[in-house]
Amino acid sequence: MSSLSVIILAKNEEKNIGDCIKSAKFADEILIIDDYSTDSTASIAKTLGARVVEHSLNNSWESQKNFAISITTGEWIFFLDADERISSNLADEISKIVQNNTYICGIIRRYNQFRHYTATHGSVRPDKVLRLCPKKGAHVVGRIHEQLEAPYEEKVLSGKLYHRTYENWEQYFRKFNQYTSLLAQQYVEQKKTIRFVSHILLRPLWAFIKIYLIQGGFRDGKIGFVLSMNHAFYTFTKYVKAYYLYRSDGEL
Repeated sequence: MSSLSVIILAKNEEKNIGDCIKSAKFADEILIIDDYSTDSTASIAKTLGARVVEHSLNNSWESQKNFAISITTGEWIFFLDADERISSNLADEISKIVQNNTYICGIIRRYNQFRHYTATHGSVRPDKVLRLCPKKGAHVVGRIHEQLEAPYEEKVLSGKLYHRTYENWEQYFRKFNQYTSLLAQQYVEQKKTIRFVSHILLRPLWAFIKIYLIQGGFRDGKIGFVLSMNHAFYTFTKYVKAYYLYRSDGEL
């Protein structure tokens, strides 16, 4: 019978890691790749029976996830974020796929859950993420917004994955700053042209229109407006950072 390894990348996730692991208890192995947490993340995970391996993220989720794949023991892998929870229906569905050993890539329906707000449109509308596949031939690409790839037919599963989003605005903007910096650096490394008018002035405006009007952020009331504005500012910030990275290198 085939076995399943659930992979969780974590750093200082003591508030999340326990419930996350509990939702994955159906797996044969729960592997925590811990980026040298300074809180109780590792000890909580070990107490719950997870295998914990310390390994530096070094600002590359791509490398971290590929490292994780290389040391798993299962024939199948499932990537799970520390702030996500696998529903019982999804757990049953994954177990059946693994037991039948039908080689597919499982695309999961992910639903965002805010601690204090209800928002289901715009930038936090439900999305689909590829998380399940056989280990053989699997790899991760992309420095940020990385994606799992494997040479198998894709299938959308019916079970739900719940995403417990930001606990507070401090956490939100900490990730905001981290991601915009990484994206800016990636644009520079890829020699992506950044123009002041088209990217810094116009792209943020389009980002707001798309999220707030086209994707229905306005349906979520005040928080929908705030998140849409933040998405526009996210777009603005990543391009500003890239623009001035180029200038500091003397290229613009």
